[in-house]
Amino acid sequence: MRALWSGRPKGDYLTDALTLLTGWIRDGQQIRRTLQLDDAQHAALTERIQVVADALRLRPEVRRLAGHTQIKVGRRDGDALSQGEVLLAARIEDAYRAVTDPSA
Repeated sequence: MRALWSGRPKGDYLTDALTLLTGWIRDGQQIRRTLQLDDAQHAALTERIQVVADALRLRPEVRRLAGHTQIKVGRRDGDALSQGEVLLAARIEDAYRAVTDPSA
């Protein structure tokens, strides 16, 4: 697998990874996702996001607006998305599934 990726530009790898993240929309140098959650689910998801974000040393933007949770991952300073930011988005998806389906 390493040989397959070694000849590809980093951006292509991240673009490929992003296609696997259903619901995430690329917005310039950020990716974003809007989820319909109740207040308790929002609080649980936010807590889980904070744990992962701290471990990755990233700062996603998580807001609550009109019954929806809005999440933005990326940099506002124009830098390209990093591997860590795409990984964070994937972990957010895992946390979202755990919060919305406790039997999972």
